[in-house]
Amino acid sequence: MGTISAAEVKKLRDRTGMQMGKCKEALEKANGDMELAIELIRKENAGVNVKLAGREASEGRIGLFIDPARGVGGLVELRCETAPVAKTDQFIQLANDLARQVALQGPDSSDTLLDQTFIDTPGQTVRERMSEVVGLMCEKMVIQRLARLTGTLGGYVHHDGSLGVLLAVSGTPTDAQALRDVCMHVAALNPVAAVREQIPQDKIDKEMEIARAQAQEQGKGKPANIIEKIAEGKLKTWLAQNVLSDQPFVKDDKKTVAEFLQQHGCTLLSFVRLKVERTFTSCG
Repeated sequence: MGTISAAEVKKLRDRTGMQMGKCKEALEKANGDMELAIELIRKENAGVNVKLAGREASEGRIGLFIDPARGVGGLVELRCETAPVAKTDQFIQLANDLARQVALQGPDSSDTLLDQTFIDTPGQTVRERMSEVVGLMCEKMVIQRLARLTGTLGGYVHHDGSLGVLLAVSGTPTDAQALRDVCMHVAALNPVAAVREQIPQDKIDKEMEIARAQAQEQGKGKPANIIEKIAEGKLKTWLAQNVLSDQPFVKDDKKTVAEFLQQHGCTLLSFVRLKVERTFTSCG
């Protein structure tokens, strides 16, 4: 075969995410056969996951999948090494594939997930599916966190993929956009719990202790019962700021999130919020 064209190299690059030089080399070995070139790249990089084990996976994105008919949803934080890889179609597809696997197969950990049969390819494990993409990208990839919810679900992933929310409610929303709006609220305000009952009692006790200390400082000379009422008011304010059901809804602060959902025929159950927390290695 004649010279491999730049357009062919770019096409292979777009399909695999590999460096241009490696794509050209693979096409030359395959005499221009695109599918064979992809196979050669995969074979050559079969062991790359082991070689990359010591590298830091500081970038990534959130994968989301919801199956409304089954009432299940999955959210996955998938990490890689660099921002350009996190933006590739292959990595985005892998993150969403993993979220679908979590939703439909319900693994309880990343190790369990990796050992499962990949739902779209019965002859392949999830680990093998990941290894294909690792081999193509030549970057370490890690399933950092995963979550699964059931019920009537809404979801949202920020445009850059760095932040995702999965929300569960009971009831049927009168407006499908309502659940997405609440997910965006969660993304923006980062509440610590969906409802008060989900906050551990030791956390409530700690916040009340702080509130009493502040009340005593502000209410010097006042009776103990007044100090206690001030402290209770401070705790109530903290709950309104940190508990999703009690927070003023960002699109209409005259209503709480719970009231907004009730207006749309729903009751809040729970949520999961995952954000890729990027880490940086010091060079000095």
